[in-house]
Amino acid sequence: MSDILILQLITGVLIGLGAGYLGSFMILKRMSLVGDVISHVALPGIAIALLFKINPFFGAFGALLLAVLGIWFLERKTEIPSETLVGIFFALSLAVGILITPEPELLEALFGDIAKITLIDVLITAILTMVMFFIIAKIYRGLTLSVISKELAQSAGVNVSKTSFLFLLLLALVVALGLQVTGTFLMGALVIVPAAAAKNISVNLKNYTLSASLFGALSGLIGILIASYFNFHPGPIVVLTSGVIFIISLLFKK
Repeated sequence: MSDILILQLITGVLIGLGAGYLGSFMILKRMSLVGDVISHVALPGIAIALLFKINPFFGAFGALLLAVLGIWFLERKTEIPSETLVGIFFALSLAVGILITPEPELLEALFGDIAKITLIDVLITAILTMVMFFIIAKIYRGLTLSVISKELAQSAGVNVSKTSFLFLLLLALVVALGLQVTGTFLMGALVIVPAAAAKNISVNLKNYTLSASLFGALSGLIGILIASYFNFHPGPIVVLTSGVIFIISLLFKK
């Protein structure tokens, strides 16, 4: 097994863990489409990063951060639902991104290119994934209460607005990290599909979030191994692997 394949596998597992875990809350909050759409918002940032030859992660996260701030601010000031705001940002970002992305790099931006992964990329992914889990642990109580009822969370002293912002910020982080694996078109699926599979077999919240993380990690690991063996592009294979896991989970649906 080559060193580059090992780096790819580690990255795929880390991204799958984070994406599956956050995806479990996305489904509980009925924000599945938001998870799919928000990944496209990163396209202009990736385009700018490619133009200036810097790490696409920083460009993607910058674009996603601006979008999250915009969505959070406008939702508070206008009371427009977050799903509507995400749809607006998605359409505008996709148009701008396709317009400014150099044609030779457009395929990489849309579907990722894990072949260019480096040790620095893996270290960044590992550190930021640990940070993501740490922050989720800190806001877990408020997040779960707000899933049940915003009013209940507020009555328990939870700052719902702050919790929602941090959750969107973490979603932006995991999407930006995963774009090198799956690209902007498919990252949303890696957030949602493993979590949907976990929901089929879980009987409580803890089991659900852990299963979602496990299925995300397995999708990344098995998908990249299959892609490497058959010389396929990893992104679509990772997502298809998660789809197979979802279909199998239907057989054990609780």
